[in-house]
Amino acid sequence: MHKFLSISLTALIISSCGFIGSGDTDTGENSTVEQAATLPSASTDSRIEAQTEKLTARSDINKRLDAWFEEKFMEGARRNPQVLAQLGIKERMGEWNDPSRAFALEQLDFVREDLKELKANFSADELDEDHRLSYELYVQTAENTLEGAKWWYHNYPFNQMFGTHSSIPPFLINQHRIETIEDAHAYIERLNGVEDYLGTVVENSKASMEKGIMPPKFVYAHVIQSSKNIISGAPFDDGDYSIVMNDFRKKVEELNLPDAEREELYKEAISALLTSFKSGYDNVITEMQRQQDLASTDDGAWKLPDGDDYYAYRLKLMTTTDMSAKAIHELGLSEVTRIHGEMREIMRSVDFEGDLQDFFEFLKTDPQFTYEDSDQGRQDYLTEAERMINVMKGRLDEVFLTKPKADLVVKRVEAFRERSGSKAFYNRPAPDGSRPGIYYANLYKIEDMPKYQMEALAYHEGIPGHHMQLSISQELKGIPKFRQFGFYTAYSEGWGLYSEYLPKEMGFYSDPYSDFGRLAMELWRAARLVVDTGLHDKKWTREDAIDYLVENTPNPRTDCVKAIERYIVMPGQATAYKIGMLKILELRENAKERLGEDFDIREYHDVILNKGPVPLNVMERHVDEWAQSKN
Repeated sequence: MHKFLSISLTALIISSCGFIGSGDTDTGENSTVEQAATLPSASTDSRIEAQTEKLTARSDINKRLDAWFEEKFMEGARRNPQVLAQLGIKERMGEWNDPSRAFALEQLDFVREDLKELKANFSADELDEDHRLSYELYVQTAENTLEGAKWWYHNYPFNQMFGTHSSIPPFLINQHRIETIEDAHAYIERLNGVEDYLGTVVENSKASMEKGIMPPKFVYAHVIQSSKNIISGAPFDDGDYSIVMNDFRKKVEELNLPDAEREELYKEAISALLTSFKSGYDNVITEMQRQQDLASTDDGAWKLPDGDDYYAYRLKLMTTTDMSAKAIHELGLSEVTRIHGEMREIMRSVDFEGDLQDFFEFLKTDPQFTYEDSDQGRQDYLTEAERMINVMKGRLDEVFLTKPKADLVVKRVEAFRERSGSKAFYNRPAPDGSRPGIYYANLYKIEDMPKYQMEALAYHEGIPGHHMQLSISQELKGIPKFRQFGFYTAYSEGWGLYSEYLPKEMGFYSDPYSDFGRLAMELWRAARLVVDTGLHDKKWTREDAIDYLVENTPNPRTDCVKAIERYIVMPGQATAYKIGMLKILELRENAKERLGEDFDIREYHDVILNKGPVPLNVMERHVDEWAQSKN
């Protein structure tokens, strides 16, 4: 899906504006004091009336803005059928988003017009504090969208991380509910639309190629293989049911239809899979094979047209700061050195003899640190991850006032995308509660998911990490939907990394190896600052970056390869984690110093979470205002 979902969007309404009116009482002569104490003077009446009118006018403006935000958000959502599905709205259920360049340009026109309309009809000075924030964030999002439009072709439509080809099965599985026979027919309609949907993205890929924008050669093998995986199994061959057919069958079974109706639905789905669906993926495979022969092994964004400017834009977008590539690189080197020092302390505490590289090798190879490479071993991993999350749930009141209502489940990454996918990631719950949040663990190579990193991963992706932050955000009342469902990478991933560190202060990571795992995860994010800027600014090769991770982290080489390949196709994204975490910690320590005994970490976390996702500079402003209010 294109990154333009939070584009022209807008807001959930609810905002009650109360007011406090106060006026001085003129006492006059002694003989009138008693009267003055009970009856306001004419001038006081006038001031109260004026103030009341002003507050009433402000309340009306706030409500009008709420309604405008809601209208624009839903207009944007209704132009994107997959967004409607994510919101739990059963409209346009048989359609895919329009990925064409023409549609993208049309959306930019909407953004320009919406921004013009907002500024013409509303003034930030007339709004209350929270509505001014919504106004500010909407304007910023719109302007960022317009600025980023010139880089539309620089995205790689097909890649191993977020390519359109690999997004189709998980969308159908996780977002397309089948609760009626009409829903089932809409599912089939979507299957019949895959050829056109993917065909448009193939044309986008060709257009980028003509402008000299292609992913490096290694990407193509991943895309080709994952596409082949998706069209393997029945009805495409004699194997087990394919992932999509299996999903459709399970959902239809739950409808308890008469046999004849159910079999007719299966027949229609099989026909759609063997025609439009398969043809769409065959087209992708053919085009990727053609481009693969023409691709270079240059990896960084520097190779693209105006690559330096593009990477600078990406860093600003991802970090919401003005940090240069050079400053980020140096920060990464400094953090790697610091974390290595803390790792050596743990190494000494467990009486390990050797240097840090020897300790890394021990952790990579000793069988005590991994689950058995079997179905049972993988199930044991999922069970333990669930246990860790449940224990953390029981401790949340110690450090949080606000907690999510949505449930969280742990799942294994599906077979069709586990080979090239991240080691772990999170899908947010449905707003209506019909679908829980999902923490996905990639157990393709069980040895790459060591036991000593399980705590940090579970806390990052689950609780108190992404599940908590994203669920609370979309459950907030009185803020626009574009804020509820907004996303700033430095904010969200900074919170995820902070959520790995917070449990340490709560007494978790009692096992030194688990604490080492926490540091290993933090080290991984620090090293990202080095390798991301190395690849895209300093012209490191893929092999240079892989070697840096192998030499400076305890992660296995396969982990390092997969990570570097991710950073290559997502320039700048990996830098946001550490920069966001450091800002959250910096602001917390500053507030502690200012407030002393009045500092309450639960209140601090509310300040961070209860405004929804924001840029780091806005987060800093919120913390400063909170600290001032307590003085």
